[in-house]
Amino acid sequence: MPGTLYLVATPIGNFADMTFRAIEVLKSVDLVVYEERKEGGRLLRHFGIEKPVESLNEHNESAATFIILDHLKNGKNIALVSDCGTPVFSDPGQLLVRKAVDQGIKIVPIPGASSLMPALTVSGFSIDQFVYYGWLSPKRPRRIAELQQLKREQRTIILMDTPYRLVALLKDIAEVFTNTRRLSIAYNLTMPDEEIFHGTAPELATRFEKEERKGEFVVIIEGKGK
Repeated sequence: MPGTLYLVATPIGNFADMTFRAIEVLKSVDLVVYEERKEGGRLLRHFGIEKPVESLNEHNESAATFIILDHLKNGKNIALVSDCGTPVFSDPGQLLVRKAVDQGIKIVPIPGASSLMPALTVSGFSIDQFVYYGWLSPKRPRRIAELQQLKREQRTIILMDTPYRLVALLKDIAEVFTNTRRLSIAYNLTMPDEEIFHGTAPELATRFEKEERKGEFVVIIEGKGK
């Protein structure tokens, strides 16, 4: 009988956000699959969990997927975790899930901390409907083109990017959206230096350029409205 694949959400910065259920699942499975050795090892050590481990990341996803599937088909229960947040969502693992679905392997999601919902709720914008766009292109001409399309979006927009690209992203948003649209930036959510910023793109671009912050963030852009 095949084992079960658990998709275990982990804290986005604050270990106190780990759920009791997530800890119990990690303790009970036969194997833990993490994204990067450093972050995965730190998580398991923090909760005193010792388990056999495998890695699945953007560099070895295809090969690791078939190894993990073999373990599942041989009856092993496996927990997949990402460096933070929910595995598969903007992280490696989608191929594994797709193959597991195709082969009739049971998949159980274990929910937990998220950066998206907290960032949306503190934005002050309408969240009856919203668009998760995620990461824009790292290439500026393409990024500008994507922002020009998003400028027409009536719903609230969610963007994410790497910490070192915040200022560049805000400058591009300022260029396309000018000062006619409000933004909210949720910075280092759940961490001791967590802050929420509100303002127009030009205002926030100027502020972050002066302060040179390098942390995780979620950008929420107010929709155009009807």
